[in-house]
Amino acid sequence: MSPRTNPMQASRRALLRGAGVGVAAILGTAPLRALAATGTISPVMAKLSAYMAEAGDRALPDAVVEAAKHHILDTFAAMVSGSGLLPAKAAYSFAASYGGSGDATLVASRATADPLVAALVNGMLAHSDETDDSNEFSQSHPGAPIVPAALAAAEKFGIDGTRFLRAVTLGYDVGPRVTLSFDAIPFRNTGHKSTHAIAGAFGAAAAAACAAGLDAQQMRWVLDYAAQQSSGIGAWTRDTQHIEKSFVFAGMPARSGLTAALMVKAGCTGIDDIFSGADNYFLAYAPDAHLDELTAGLGERYEVARTNIKKWTVGSPIQAPLDALSNILRRRSIDPGTIQSVIVRVAHTEARVVDNRDMPDICLQHMVAIMLLDGTASFQAAHDKGRMADPTVLRLRAKVQLIPSDELERLEPARAAIVEIALNDGTILSDKVLAVRGTADNPMPRAEVVTKCRDLMAPVLGADRTSVLIDTVLGIETVKTMRDVAGLLRLS
Repeated sequence: MSPRTNPMQASRRALLRGAGVGVAAILGTAPLRALAATGTISPVMAKLSAYMAEAGDRALPDAVVEAAKHHILDTFAAMVSGSGLLPAKAAYSFAASYGGSGDATLVASRATADPLVAALVNGMLAHSDETDDSNEFSQSHPGAPIVPAALAAAEKFGIDGTRFLRAVTLGYDVGPRVTLSFDAIPFRNTGHKSTHAIAGAFGAAAAAACAAGLDAQQMRWVLDYAAQQSSGIGAWTRDTQHIEKSFVFAGMPARSGLTAALMVKAGCTGIDDIFSGADNYFLAYAPDAHLDELTAGLGERYEVARTNIKKWTVGSPIQAPLDALSNILRRRSIDPGTIQSVIVRVAHTEARVVDNRDMPDICLQHMVAIMLLDGTASFQAAHDKGRMADPTVLRLRAKVQLIPSDELERLEPARAAIVEIALNDGTILSDKVLAVRGTADNPMPRAEVVTKCRDLMAPVLGADRTSVLIDTVLGIETVKTMRDVAGLLRLS
């Protein structure tokens, strides 16, 4: 023994080594996961984890399959079209500086990365602007974190198109139900936390875990790891460049959800039921939550079918006003020079998100002026920061008044709007929209979704590759490995 060695420390190490041998001898080859699965499981957790474990092999109704294809395609289009915007450039820069390696696809790039970095980057691409889908009931943007996490897991495990579609659908079923159980709108308004990040993390975790083929016990641990990573605060509304927002809404939850699934797949164990018992998730986040909402309607109410696809590539609260304005313009052409005033009414909670913002795609007054000048609201116009200083736009924008409406607030979470245009000759033109185009009450058919996605992707991927990608997603049941689909999302 070295003269510097403490005899007590040496004896302690020897004792521990001996104890380890004894434990190993007693336990034999019993897997670690079997030793950890000793907690009490609530009926809600038992039902939810069983549903999650069976999702990869469970057939879905035809209408749900069609809806899932639309949302997968729409999210791919958001990633591709977002690739040239500032948040995407920041995400690509992060990936390049990170110094990692891997074969996971970075969308609209020739570079690849490890799966966690790919999920983060592709998530930020998907929410580089306001093109991606939204679930008004849960106050989340599910596609932006769920599809990137599922894609990275799909590439890693080489799953086929059918399992990928079912994994994505499961993500929509799980993530939004978490914030639905919180009573999402009051929670968003008073809790100072980001419902978008929370729902996204749980949704991404569920989708990635399904792609990884985890069983019910492992699904419970995945939910535990997702809960431990649940984060995001409402300060994202102060972000003026959309970079932090893209991280909070999509990049962070995509990475966190995938992390949860890969940790458990690698053998990590956890708490059997993070949703009940001492110091559980809901005690920490929403003590008044309704836990039964986590399993309400599972297998009958599919959140992917209740999630909105945006007709206009702008923030969700601006969708209804642009719908109303478009309706007016279809009935009558308007010379912008004849406009005396434009009054737009939306709910209070919607108005504060889009009132005179610095970014064109989430500034209601600016986008209304753009549609009146252009006759439509294109992706290019919604991202043309320079036009926010155009004197012609500013003169018309000054005539647009946003009025928060008590009447429309009572309709929340439905997005609704009333637009009233007064002309110089005294004519009043108005329209009221209660069912926004792209919602479950007024859905966009396949052809309209395809047109939107083609317009967004062709400038980046090229017309031919875009057509192949669209056809492949719409026939995803025939895809043998999602690695082939990921290849179509790369630049050649």
